[in-house]
Amino acid sequence: MSEVVRLYRYKSLLSSRRAVSASDLMAALEVSRATVKRDISKLRDQLHVPIIYHRDHHGYTLDQGHSDTELPGLWFSQEELLALATIQQLLEQLEPGLLGTKLRPLKERLAQLMDKHGLSSQDVAKRIRIFNAGKRVVVAKSFELIAAATLARKRLNINHFSRQNGKTTAREVSPQRLVHYRDNWYLDAWCHMRCDLRSFSVDAMSGIAVIDAPAQEVTDSEIDAYTGAGYGIFSGVPITWAKLKFTPERARWVAGEIWHPMQESHTALDGSYVLSLPYSDDRELVGDILRFGGEVEVIEPAALRSRVKRALHEAVGRYV
Repeated sequence: MSEVVRLYRYKSLLSSRRAVSASDLMAALEVSRATVKRDISKLRDQLHVPIIYHRDHHGYTLDQGHSDTELPGLWFSQEELLALATIQQLLEQLEPGLLGTKLRPLKERLAQLMDKHGLSSQDVAKRIRIFNAGKRVVVAKSFELIAAATLARKRLNINHFSRQNGKTTAREVSPQRLVHYRDNWYLDAWCHMRCDLRSFSVDAMSGIAVIDAPAQEVTDSEIDAYTGAGYGIFSGVPITWAKLKFTPERARWVAGEIWHPMQESHTALDGSYVLSLPYSDDRELVGDILRFGGEVEVIEPAALRSRVKRALHEAVGRYV
C-alpha cells in the first residue's frame, strides 16, 4: 500500500465516533506501531488534519468540531517538492518585481515542506540562475492592473507608446491574453480604436485604468490566427514564407532551435541547414537574420532578401 493511499485510509478509520486504538490502526493498515506514530504526526503537523488522542479510551478520532476535517488533495514526495521549488525559483528570477511578492507565501510554505523532507530551498536558489538579455522594465502596478483586467474580463484605458513612429496614443482595449516572449511581456487585446486585434508591449503602456465594462470577447481560434501563424511579436495572417540557408558551421546551433511552430527544415548535402517559416511583418525576422551576419543567406522571397542585403550594406557603410 502506497503512503498516499494509507494516509487517506486514516480519514475513514478515524471518522467514526469511537476512538480507534493504535493496535486497531496497525491491524487495519498492516503497519508497525512506529509507522502509525509517524503517520499520525505527519497528518497533524504537515497536512493539518485535526486528529486528537483520547487518553480515557486509548485511541484516536478526528475532531468533528473542527471546521476542516478533509485531507488535502496533494502531497509531495521529495522529488516533487524539489521540482516545485525549482519552478518557484525560475518564476522569481524570471520576473522578480512582478511575481516575487505574489509567490512569497508559496515560497515560505514550500520551504517548510522541504525542510521537513531534509531539503534546502536555499540550495535551489544558489544553484539555479536565469540571465535575461534585452529585458525591459515593467512597472509592477501596471502589470497587476493589466493582469487583473485580463482575468476579470474588463476593458482597459491605456496610453501606448509606439516605438515604430515615436508617438503615444490613447486606446480602449479588451485584453485577451498576456504573453511572455523573449524576456518581455505583451498584451494581446482587441483595440476598439482600430477595431482589430493588436499586440501591445506592456512596458510601453502607461496611464492604465480598468474600465467597469465587459471586455469584448475574441475566440481562441481568432487570436491564434492573428498571433500564432505569423512570426514573433509582429504576427498576423502570414503573407509569405521565408527560406533561410545557414552555413554548416552555424547549422550546429540553429538546427536545434524552434523559430516558429510551423517551421519546416532540412539539412542539405553540403551540411548547410535550410529553414522555412511563415511571417506577416518582417521587422523582427530581419533583426534575427542580421544576428548571424555572413553565416546565413535569405533564399526567398526576393523582397526579404533585398531588405536584408540593404541593411547589411548600410551596416558596412557605418564602418567606412
